[in-house]
Amino acid sequence: MKKKIFIAAVLFIYSNVQAQDNAQNLSEVVVTSNKYPIKTSSTGKVVTVITREQLEKSGGKDLSQVLTEQCGLSINGANSNLGKDKGVYLRGAKVDHTLIMLDGVPLYDPAGIGSNFDIRLLTIDNIERIEILKGSQSTLYGSDAMAGVINIITKKNTKKGLSSNGMISYGSFQTARANVSLYQHKEKIDYAVNFSMLNTKGINETIDTIQGEHTTDKDGYKQTNAYSSLTYKPNKNILIQPYLRFSSFNQQYDQGAFVDELDLTNTNTNIQSGFKNEFLFGKSRFTFLYNYNSGKREYIDDSIKSMNGYSKYSKGNYNGKEHFADLYVVQPFNDHIKMTAGIDYRRSNTNQTELSVSDFGDYNSKLGKDSIFQNQTGVYTAIIANTNSGLNAEIGGRWNHHSAYGNNVVYNFNPSFFIRNRYKLFVNISSGYKTPSLFQLYSSYGNKNLKPEVSQTNEAGVQVFSKSNKNNIRFTYYERSVQDVIYFFTDPMTYESKYINQDKQKDFGIEIETKLVLDNKSTANFFYSYVDGRVTTLNNGADTSYFNLIRRPKNTFGIQINRSITKRLFCNASILSVGKRTDIGFDADFNSSEVVLSKYTLCNLYTEYTFDKSKIKIFADLKNITNAKYTEIYGFKTPGFNMAFGIRYSY
Repeated sequence: MKKKIFIAAVLFIYSNVQAQDNAQNLSEVVVTSNKYPIKTSSTGKVVTVITREQLEKSGGKDLSQVLTEQCGLSINGANSNLGKDKGVYLRGAKVDHTLIMLDGVPLYDPAGIGSNFDIRLLTIDNIERIEILKGSQSTLYGSDAMAGVINIITKKNTKKGLSSNGMISYGSFQTARANVSLYQHKEKIDYAVNFSMLNTKGINETIDTIQGEHTTDKDGYKQTNAYSSLTYKPNKNILIQPYLRFSSFNQQYDQGAFVDELDLTNTNTNIQSGFKNEFLFGKSRFTFLYNYNSGKREYIDDSIKSMNGYSKYSKGNYNGKEHFADLYVVQPFNDHIKMTAGIDYRRSNTNQTELSVSDFGDYNSKLGKDSIFQNQTGVYTAIIANTNSGLNAEIGGRWNHHSAYGNNVVYNFNPSFFIRNRYKLFVNISSGYKTPSLFQLYSSYGNKNLKPEVSQTNEAGVQVFSKSNKNNIRFTYYERSVQDVIYFFTDPMTYESKYINQDKQKDFGIEIETKLVLDNKSTANFFYSYVDGRVTTLNNGADTSYFNLIRRPKNTFGIQINRSITKRLFCNASILSVGKRTDIGFDADFNSSEVVLSKYTLCNLYTEYTFDKSKIKIFADLKNITNAKYTEIYGFKTPGFNMAFGIRYSY
């Protein structure tokens, strides 16, 4: 009943603002859907864009907090302690079923259990825009893109001469942020340099259940990011862009629910270097991407201040390296048909060591990079047709060869029909895949016979634009089935554990998104998402199905209202309502049971004042202004009301 009331309310608001005139939503251009710029009206894929203006008005938020305010995207831990790990759940899929990309380059963690990239290593300070492409995108982007991709596009300078911008802020929990960017743009060459830092004392992450006097601590977090790029364009047919990126953070954290650890730390360092080169031959545009990705993670628990569990000392080092290369061409055949075709190559290896010391003896484990590696080659193509009648269609496929399991093939078919420049009907039918990680293949729990997880996604919807094209509402229904889900299996007789392909996953949901211009000073965005899913697994020789979307809400509602009170004063008010979720808890004997986390609503307020000539802005970012009490992860705390104040400049 609540869903029907919400839909009716949205339609009522939408019908009452259709007469307004201004912006042109149909002219919005995206690059992620087809690897070349295309208007959203000409593609049937479901794309959400976060603009630079939205990012600048995010004040004291980090990337995870910005993403979790988008329809169909839930970042578990986004509103917890800043250093808390962030689980990316797109349309209810697993965290390793969403591909993170940076400037079109897929990012992975070769040393991770699921190989998914840690978004804490990315900062919004150097981001121009974010394109969220939902539905399986494995045809163009390969492994992990089963639920969709999040493409983060860095800033590019378009102003001639020297320019600079930066920000500094301070807020609750002694949280300090600062960033500075420097750009030089000339006729044939330009460069960009960005540096940012974050330092916070944080909060005590765990919910404290120990009675009486005892020592507790706050779990701090420090992060540093640096980025540099050079663009050389000797003529209109050649573009060369080398870059270097550095990211690092150090955190104190509490590993388990309700357990306050005083000396557990994690250091994560990531270095990326590479280039993007483009060559134009007639109407054919060739792009060659190369990215080197090196990550190092170190976990230390010296048990000097506190001892939890059995280990007196433990240390884990997880290092991974990856080379990724992609060569593709965008070839127009005529004014209505284009082809994207390419070949990519990915090679990964990892070196991991684990050491623990306890009264039961020492444990020492090593995985060597010389034997723990994988490589894969993909060949892909997609043909896109756009007609004058409003009929658009894309059909494509990919063949992938993996060094461990061999070959697999995926495809996509995306027709859409744009009627009278107001009604867009779209259907997306696509398959996807997720390769097993190095840990799942070669660790002490590894299984070299693992197959890739494979998915089938079907979605359909309609997007309706007002007569002025500035207001629109989009309805989407999707369903996703995954076969050969990789499962951590423990034999009940021998207690031997390893990864196997066993489960089947079935998810479905709806999304409603609307963008409205209320008047010449006010805009509003609404969204509602619903997701449900079940896993089918083999239990005592028989199939058993049950709901398994742990930490993922079935219902999420969001609203943002922007208002320019004067030419210089801007305000944004937002509400994020998150429904009930389930989580897993453990008793003193380590027996697991399902717990229900209550629904919650967060209300935020952002205000910004611009001084003369728009070079200096001051802002205040107030989060959880109602001081709501809520839990994102069972046994862990979340902040109450918190705030940040800052100043931003551009020169």
